[in-house]
This record gives sequence, structure tokens and C-alpha cells, in this order.
Amino acid sequence: MRTIGIIRRALHRVDIVPETRDESDVQPSRRTGLMRGLRARWRKLVLIFIALLVLPYALIILYAPSFIHPISTLMLRDLLLLRGYDRQWVSFEEISPNLVQSVMMSEDGQFCIHAGVDWVQMRSVVNEALEGESTRGASTIPMQTAKNLFLWNGRSFVRKAMELPLAVVADFVWSKQRMMELYLNVAEWGPGIYGAEAAAQHHFGVSASKLSRRQAALLAVSLPNPIERNAGKPGRGLRRLAGVIERRAGRSGEYIKCLYE
Repeated sequence: MRTIGIIRRALHRVDIVPETRDESDVQPSRRTGLMRGLRARWRKLVLIFIALLVLPYALIILYAPSFIHPISTLMLRDLLLLRGYDRQWVSFEEISPNLVQSVMMSEDGQFCIHAGVDWVQMRSVVNEALEGESTRGASTIPMQTAKNLFLWNGRSFVRKAMELPLAVVADFVWSKQRMMELYLNVAEWGPGIYGAEAAAQHHFGVSASKLSRRQAALLAVSLPNPIERNAGKPGRGLRRLAGVIERRAGRSGEYIKCLYE
């Protein structure tokens, strides 16, 4: 009994204080964890951004074989919005030379000469912009193909800055025939109408291989604004432009050697 009493008195003398952590010890660890989380998120965002920048260049290599039939970003948009679209792929050999000549003379007369970008025209446009003048388009067929396949519509310096190197790389990787084949199979010729075959059948009721010079010229001059310019129902202005392109196409022999040699 005496032993028990001694133990009780000893316990009364001992102050049992629960262990507490200083606030100053907790706060730095929380801040450290938060900073680590933020850094991890930023790294993920940077990696995603780099992947998005690199992806088009990988796709350029993937799209080089003729049996690959890619879709454009506008077609992808139509799919996501459940609109659907009409596009029937045709090889370069199945497209009327009339359309090839007309599109070249309307969109990019130096197609066979430049390496993706017409730097002379581009320099002229930049100078006009710096002087505050209204600028004309300087997009080549490789630039427009890169935009259609990998980028978005609308005029912006960001898109143009991304478009230029893509056009140069695409022109280096793809043959001129493959470039023209891709362009004519993804170009928009009306709401939900993509590619030469769908355009020829929609507007004129013929296949792309049977397009006449006038039909081809009308399709070519409608390309800058295919929503408002209806190749199948052209107004006076569109018919006049088509006449100019039809005459140029008839004299385009030297300009299209890279495609029909």
C-alpha cells in the first residue's frame, strides 16, 4: 500500500503536457508543398505546350505517303459540332489539270519556284503593314495547306508566325505533287464541302477529273472566301475574275512544270 501511495504522489507531481507543434514549423512545410505542386503543374503545362508545337511537324512526316488521307482542322470542327461534312478523296492524277492550273494561277503563281514561302511577296506585305497601308494576301499554297491541316482560320500574327516554318518544312518533306494533292483535297469550297471532288459534284454535278476550264476557274476564284463566293452560282464580279484566271491558266505551261514533267 505504501508503494501505491508513493506512485500516486509521484504522478501528481509530474505535469503531463501534450506535445504541440510550433506554427512556425507548420507554415514553411505547407508553403513548400504548395510550391512543389505549382511547379509540377507548370511543368505539365510546358510539356503540353511543347507537344502541341511539335505535333504538326511529326504529322508532316506522317502525311508524306500518298495512302494517308488527312482531314483539316475545319473538318474536325464540323465533326465535333456534329455537323458532318462532304469530302471524297481523289489522287492527284484524278484531278483535272484545268483545276490545278487555275488554282496555281489564282493562289500561288510561283508554287514551283519557291520553297514554301514567297519571301519577295512576304517582304512587300510586311512593308505595307509597317507603313499603315492595307495589305493583300501573301499566302502560298504550302502556307494555306499548313493552315488547313494544323492551324485555324482568321488573320493573326501568331498564326502566321506558326504557319511560316510549317510551310517550309512541309515543302521540304512533301513533293510538289503531294502538296497540291493535299491542298486540293482539304480546301473548303462551301459550308461542309471539302476537296475538289465534293466541290465539283456539289457545284457542277461532275467529277473533279471532268472539270472544264471555266468551272475550274470559278472554283479557283472562290477559294479566298468560299462561304460568300458560290462557284456554282457566280455573280458578275466572280465571273469576271474567273475569266482572268482562265486566261492565265491557258498560259501557265512554264509555271506548272514541277507537277506535270
